[in-house]
Amino acid sequence: MYNRAPRRKGNRGVRSIILLFLLGVIAVFCWYGYMRFIPNNEKVDPNYKTEHPIFIQGVEAEQGAIIENDEVKLPLSVLEQVLGADKPIRYEPDSGSIILTTANKVLHLKTDSLTATINQKPYDLTITAETSNDTVYIPAEPLEELYGLKVEFVKETGTVTLLNAGDMVQLAEATPEKGAAIRTEATIRAPFVQKVPQSQSIRIWKEQEGWLLVQNSEGIIGFMNKKDVKLTSIEKMPEQAAEPPFIAWKVLGNKINMTWEAVYQRKIDTAKIAPMQGVNVVSPTWFELADDKGTIKGKADPAYVKWAHQQGMQIWALFSNSFEPDRTTKALASVETRFSMIQQLIGFAQVYGLQGINLDFENVHTSDKANFVQFVRELTPLLHEQGLVVSVDVTPKSNSEMWSLFLDRAALGNVVDYMMVMAYDEHWAASPKSGSVASLPWTESSLVRIMQEDAVPASKIILSMPLYTRIWTEKKGEDGKIDVSSKAVGMKKVNEIITTKKLKPVFDAKAGQNYVEYTEDGNLMRIWIEDEVSIKARVALARKYDLAGVATWQRAFQTEAIWKSIDDSLKIRP
Repeated sequence: MYNRAPRRKGNRGVRSIILLFLLGVIAVFCWYGYMRFIPNNEKVDPNYKTEHPIFIQGVEAEQGAIIENDEVKLPLSVLEQVLGADKPIRYEPDSGSIILTTANKVLHLKTDSLTATINQKPYDLTITAETSNDTVYIPAEPLEELYGLKVEFVKETGTVTLLNAGDMVQLAEATPEKGAAIRTEATIRAPFVQKVPQSQSIRIWKEQEGWLLVQNSEGIIGFMNKKDVKLTSIEKMPEQAAEPPFIAWKVLGNKINMTWEAVYQRKIDTAKIAPMQGVNVVSPTWFELADDKGTIKGKADPAYVKWAHQQGMQIWALFSNSFEPDRTTKALASVETRFSMIQQLIGFAQVYGLQGINLDFENVHTSDKANFVQFVRELTPLLHEQGLVVSVDVTPKSNSEMWSLFLDRAALGNVVDYMMVMAYDEHWAASPKSGSVASLPWTESSLVRIMQEDAVPASKIILSMPLYTRIWTEKKGEDGKIDVSSKAVGMKKVNEIITTKKLKPVFDAKAGQNYVEYTEDGNLMRIWIEDEVSIKARVALARKYDLAGVATWQRAFQTEAIWKSIDDSLKIRP
């Protein structure tokens, strides 16, 4: 006999660990296979946020629709999301007014009312707009008519799908014989909400790691395995029927050459107006905002109209806000006062035989920025319907709250026919520093910024040029500082000063114009001159950027020879 060595307990422990490890690996592989290859066969109902969910590009919106008599009402916030900024809808809670605008139409309706108007003519509604839980809901029918919005409502499932005119969607078919599951998540372990029969068409909204976000004919949204799908065709939403665009007047083969006619207390004696070669549009300052209710005060003169038309000129009468900010705020605040102003302008245009309206709103609170755009959006289609050209005056871009920042040049440029860039005053009346009213580099920069930053096309821009300048007085004070003051004068006055004082202008290359200075009562007097040199340089900018034309402020500041200079410069061919 021999003594057997005792087994070590440690060997059994190692084997147990190895066995457990192997079992764990097998379990993991089984679980992995189960999760990857064994589909979940549980069917669940779709879990939507609302009773009537709205889907945009396969994604459920935060708010749902209201259904009335099988017709759809859509929440304003969702419409703003799907339509975008170029198809604006305005809601004014004080009056319950809703205003929808396009390039050619203005639809006005009110909550809880079947009465509506389109371009001020009756428009029939079958269901009303309404407010519910502080949300505005708008009937789908006019949205389809105005914006081409396609609204698909499936009564059986309660879903609403929104598509824009021209949208393109990939279509596909389910391929498995037993159908393809639409699942709640992009995994086979997620429950399914519906099975799509073989060859039935579905929409594909996006791809996600081997899965497709799809929507079936009943409006149900979910994920489908990419392997279960065969691409078929592209579905394109019908384009909205295009209405003939309004063609703004312009001179065939030439540019617009406009001048403003400043009308104060007295009527203009047209017999004293010398010939203005090349001028094809005049804009008399006839209309101004008289009160905060939208009343417009007019100074139109039939004799001036007759004279202008005899000269072959268009009349784009100016309407200003009187540069009264508080009055402007109230007049722009409601659809009633805005429409009152529009109706008055249409009436004036019809009575006096006008061809256009030029809007000159200045000294406006920045908080009224959106209201001014809304006014122009409502005004333009209605004036176009009357054959009237719509133009708006804007200042160069600056940080001035009341004179620049209130102007949404990009939005305005999308609506109006022409935008007059009032390229003055670089150095204004109360400027602490003397300088040019509009140096050439500053003028060019002003134009370029609006074209580049606000995407206003050159074909809509009219360069507004000053026919005036400022006589600057620089007076040395007792403290040694220079006090600066100025007064505006026209071209003839400057010529008189140069002749009387026997001055010799020198060219200021930095400003791009002629310059003189002299002393008077011990003070330095400085003038950056507006003459043929400066005007030709400005017109050259209009040609360089192929602008719609030029305008001048204002006729009474001119010398008679300047009109020929402008006309000849506009007609120069490369």
